[in-house]
Amino acid sequence: MINKKYSAIVFDLGQVLVFFDYTIFINAVNKHKAGLGEEFVRKYNENYHIHRDFECGKISEMDFINQMLQWLDYKITAEQFIKYWSSIFSLNNKVIDLLPILKKKYKLYLLSNTNSIHQKFGYQHYDFLKLFDKLFLSHEVGFIKPDSEIYRAVEHVSGFPSGQHIFIDDILEYVNAAKDIGWDGIQYVGYDDLILNLKSKGILD
Repeated sequence: MINKKYSAIVFDLGQVLVFFDYTIFINAVNKHKAGLGEEFVRKYNENYHIHRDFECGKISEMDFINQMLQWLDYKITAEQFIKYWSSIFSLNNKVIDLLPILKKKYKLYLLSNTNSIHQKFGYQHYDFLKLFDKLFLSHEVGFIKPDSEIYRAVEHVSGFPSGQHIFIDDILEYVNAAKDIGWDGIQYVGYDDLILNLKSKGILD
């Protein structure tokens, strides 16, 4: 029996459906110059607005890469940067295996703060993405979580009232932002906890 309370289940991508580990990138860069990866991360975090601007599509891929290469002292090429930057992902198969089950009863949407490099060279070809009715990627939508506009973009496509959406994200701030506009939400802290939450809400038997 379909749970009448919910019509759309909206998943985050990173650390929910796929894991990412930036130490993979750091270690790859350090092979070109000792300590370069850690120095890069320091500069990256001090200028995090550049990351955010790239995620919302405000700066071009080439401009972003050029800035990254500058912080890397031009010790690697653009092609190497893309390769290392996109090699950080691995599948969370236990959660991915839930998608075909949930799809039988609910519309599925993906809502992710992400960028064009990670999409094209990192996760674009994962088969499980085909299970979603639509992907809402920040660099394509033009907004990032926790901006309310990115959640409203989902509603515009789904056509369902706010209260019929439930959002699963590892970052509590983004879950709470969804709740602020009338959605329900679950913070992802692990597979077993997610199953308990889905069962308690009547989404899984």
